[in-house]
Amino acid sequence: MKQFDNELHSMVLSEDGSYTAYSKEYGEHYHSTKDGALYESLIKHVEPAFGIKQNQDEINILDICFGLGFNTLATIYHHKKNSLTSKLNIYSPELDASLVKSLINFTYPKEFDELKDVILGLSNNGVYSDENLYVEIFLGDAREYVRGLAPQKFDIVYQDAFSPASNPMLWTKEYFGDIKKCIKNDGVLTTYSIALATRLALYENGFNIYINSGEGFRDATVASLCELNEFLEVDMNHKISCNPDAKSLRD
Repeated sequence: MKQFDNELHSMVLSEDGSYTAYSKEYGEHYHSTKDGALYESLIKHVEPAFGIKQNQDEINILDICFGLGFNTLATIYHHKKNSLTSKLNIYSPELDASLVKSLINFTYPKEFDELKDVILGLSNNGVYSDENLYVEIFLGDAREYVRGLAPQKFDIVYQDAFSPASNPMLWTKEYFGDIKKCIKNDGVLTTYSIALATRLALYENGFNIYINSGEGFRDATVASLCELNEFLEVDMNHKISCNPDAKSLRD
């Protein structure tokens, strides 16, 4: 633990027994310590997205932002555990290059034990590739990265940046406009945020908004440009009429 902890971040035990980290720069944990780092990645991102997309031959995923890599690693873990055959291509921006380098010293849950080669490759080189998996980390500004992505490339977007309060530029109407350009029309976006401002920013870009709820975790959001039958839709017109002064974040 001492090797990972430094002036920017420190390791913290979450309630599902997995470790997350606290960012001293942003003043937030990388995951909900109540829901648990691994559980949150699985239940709020991987499982809802793969419940819709897992039967595709190839799945392109945009993971905003890489952080400790839980969403990417939980995706690979879920894929292997369920003997899925899709080719996975995962792309993720991350601003903190020193964090990525330090991940070889992070204490990951036992579920990730068989992924040590992936963690080592990403920490050392920013890339991992094998027959059925390609993962690439972009070190730099996520907004710049997203603007340069190919149109309609992604089947899944994990929107998992630090909160709108501490990192607003990754939650604005204009930002989600850039996301709209690179996600497929039948793509799925997942996020832990249920803030009305977040949902408005998505809705104003043509996304349908759905609630991801269940036992043992706090509600989250799923969004798509197409209609989804797997989740309960949020009545955004009703939300807007009840909150006439609410506004999405803007650049």
